[in-house]
Amino acid sequence: MDKRKIVSIEDRIPKLKHQRRKKANRRLIMLLALFFILIAGVIYFQSSLSKVKEITVSGNQSYSYEHIVEKSGLSFESNVWKIGKGEVEEKLEKIQEIKQATVNVKFPNKVAIELEEYSRLAYISKGKNFYPVLENGNILGEKQIEEIPVNAPILIGFKEGKVLDEMIASLEKLPEVVINSISEIHSQPVKTDKYLVKLYMNDGFEVNATLRTFSEKMAHYPSIVSQLDPSKKGVIDLEVGSYFKAYEAEEAEEVEIEKESEQ
Repeated sequence: MDKRKIVSIEDRIPKLKHQRRKKANRRLIMLLALFFILIAGVIYFQSSLSKVKEITVSGNQSYSYEHIVEKSGLSFESNVWKIGKGEVEEKLEKIQEIKQATVNVKFPNKVAIELEEYSRLAYISKGKNFYPVLENGNILGEKQIEEIPVNAPILIGFKEGKVLDEMIASLEKLPEVVINSISEIHSQPVKTDKYLVKLYMNDGFEVNATLRTFSEKMAHYPSIVSQLDPSKKGVIDLEVGSYFKAYEAEEAEEVEIEKESEQ
């Protein structure tokens, strides 16, 4: 046997002791580091550093920043690590006009609330006040507006029920440009058709229609008007077929929209 490969136990003992000492030192350092991290964590959670320092709100058009924060249940005393995002979102989505709420906690102590609201399709007239009607059909009875709105049609003579539901559903299907061109919609039911309505348009024309075909025919309102003399105002009848009669005219003229609807 080659003598050069033989190492005595006495020679190996110092090396083994050194290796064990290094392992023990590494364990001690790791334990001390973990201990200090735990201590720092406890201090952080007990200090003001873990409390919410900033709350931002975006997408809120109908409610103030203060109202949203109050309804969220958050405050500057809230611990950022104890915030239940799902719980806060659920609270905010209970507000009638909130379609969706998203809550994000941003390190180290910021909270961002992003809101998506239901759009206001129309306003319903009750006495001297006007109440917003949302795209989901809800009427905001507690949010009356005294001034006449200009950014959505005013519904007059409607009551809660099938006719109003059909009116809202029909408006949802219309292009925004058509909705913005409507000033007022009056419910004018008769025995043969409780869904009859009369519209007063912002361009001076009137429209007679039934909600049974309202969205289909009113979608082509810009095309209909383009065929008419803008200096001659009158009534566009969309109940059966499509006709226009100027206020001073004796006979109505047919307006072609069937070809337009087939395209």
